Amino acid sequence: MQLEQKQQIAQDLHGRFERAKIVILTDYKGLNVAAMTELRRRLKQAGIEYRVVKNSLLERAATDTPAAAIKDAFKGPSAIALSYDDPVAPAKVLTQFAKENDKLKIRLGMLGAKVISEADIKSLADLPSREVLLAQLLGVFNAVPTSLVRVLSAVPGGLVNVLNAVKEQKEQKEAA
Repeated sequence: MQLEQKQQIAQDLHGRFERAKIVILTDYKGLNVAAMTELRRRLKQAGIEYRVVKNSLLERAATDTPAAAIKDAFKGPSAIALSYDDPVAPAKVLTQFAKENDKLKIRLGMLGAKVISEADIKSLADLPSREVLLAQLLGVFNAVPTSLVRVLSAVPGGLVNVLNAVKEQKEQKEAA
């Protein structure tokens, strides 16, 4: 590979590191072509970019980006998963694939500007999907006004009941 090509790849990766919400570093050593193809297919379906890149290019590309904090982990066969939208999706796909195929090793990652360990990535994978979390949040937002309306409507109703009871007592006294 020529120097210009390497510089172009490093520049491209630099931009991707800056835009990515999550970067997960994996070790793919021992995966055969079929397994690697299946992993790429699953990641692509989830909208995740997965790239195998030389460590020297990864180091150069990570400079002055949040991914610079994990530069020391760029050793051995390295591949990176990048997600620009949903930080949970790559964790779910990679964790599931690693359970099915023990050759894939999740090393560590970057969530925003924070370094996350393999255990953190697995915890992230256990979270419900974005859609489920949004639905739960919407349910909470919907429940609060509904409860408020019930409480506020109960106050006048209670007042009417008290006034009605007072009226009935007076009517009973007058009748007696």
